[in-house]
Amino acid sequence: MGLEERIKRINELYHKSQAEGLTEAEKQEQAKLRAEYVANVKANLKSQLDNVSIQEADGSITNLGEKFRKQTS
Repeated sequence: MGLEERIKRINELYHKSQAEGLTEAEKQEQAKLRAEYVANVKANLKSQLDNVSIQEADGSITNLGEKFRKQTS
């Protein structure tokens, strides 16, 4: 299931929950899909931030991804 299908299904389950409620299986599916979506968003953001470089006041360029990896290692 691709990202677009996951989003569509999340929205379908949301609208159904507002209209008539969800079964336990649907609630579990909704929670799983939301968790997958959040994980995907976090991974995409991390990937983008790993490729961001800033120019310091002294003119040097710092890659934020490399800087962050050094701090957490």
